[in-house]
Amino acid sequence: MKLFLSISLLLATFVMSAQFDNPISNSVQFERVDTAVPEPTGLELPATKVPGLSNNEYRFDANMDNNPLGKDDPKPLDIKSDDGFLSTKTDMTPKSFVKDKPATSEYDRDQVLGEIKTGGSYVNVVYRDHQSVDGDRIRVYVNDDIVQSDISLDGTFRGFDLTLEPGENVIEFQALNQGDSGPNTAELHVYDDKGTLISKNEWNLLTGRKATIVVYQN
Repeated sequence: MKLFLSISLLLATFVMSAQFDNPISNSVQFERVDTAVPEPTGLELPATKVPGLSNNEYRFDANMDNNPLGKDDPKPLDIKSDDGFLSTKTDMTPKSFVKDKPATSEYDRDQVLGEIKTGGSYVNVVYRDHQSVDGDRIRVYVNDDIVQSDISLDGTFRGFDLTLEPGENVIEFQALNQGDSGPNTAELHVYDDKGTLISKNEWNLLTGRKATIVVYQN
């Protein structure tokens, strides 16, 4: 009996010793994950040169050929000239208050405004009252045909495009009245098909008289 107890105690001691040496666990084993995050490095920019007294590249050299000191200005400033900001006329009278010339006998005649030549297919003919806007009216003929029967002149340019015939094109402006003061007055501009001013004239007419300009197409 004592021998049996001794053997049992010896076996129990051996089993317990083996359990401590080789522990068995039923728990779940997780793989180790490295959670360390590297520090951000950011956007790296190249070094920029900063001008300074220690940087010879930016130093001022009094012996440089392009040094403006001590040299004469090739074009001195002329304070007497108009620089575009000065108003050359300070006593301008509004157009509507400019007095017409007296309606004398010198205007009781037809007027010839000249001849012009162009290679274009048409011209732009515009006119306006260049003195007092007093109700002047005109009639316009082209090669004896009426193209504008009764036009009132004001301070704004208005007119028409004229398709040219080869050779001579005669344009006539007849004064239908003399307005409220002076003769029938107008300023005439003619432009070619490229918008270039090719003629500029004025007329002063008594009622019934004509001003004529001839346009030749080359």
